[in-house]
Amino acid sequence: MVYFLYQVRSFLSSKEKDTLRKNETKEPLCEDIAGKDCGLKKVIDTVGGKWKIMILCVIDKNEVVRYGELSRSIHGITNTMLANSLKELEADGLVERKQYDEMPVRVEYTLTEKTKSLIPILLELKKWGEENL
Repeated sequence: MVYFLYQVRSFLSSKEKDTLRKNETKEPLCEDIAGKDCGLKKVIDTVGGKWKIMILCVIDKNEVVRYGELSRSIHGITNTMLANSLKELEADGLVERKQYDEMPVRVEYTLTEKTKSLIPILLELKKWGEENL
């Protein structure tokens, strides 16, 4: 199909090429901009905010992290924000919480498989930020 379009374009005038280019379909970021079915909005709602990506970065780096280690690793986060963000990440299926029945209580956090598939995308965003911002 692409080769066919290339062949057709070679015979068209520049005005006809512009018309053809305008009629080609481009995949939009969201069909329903910021609507409930917009995948981009869902991602931003899930991992957006000031702390969630930082939490995911620390867990990704260490693989298994306890609450205190997270608190020490993320400068400026309050205990309330850390606890709330972890609950939301767990509810969204991005972080797995494992509590051990021992005294004192030990809780460990790991990334889910779903989140591990998000890490390469976050790395690309990081690279883009380093190059463009």
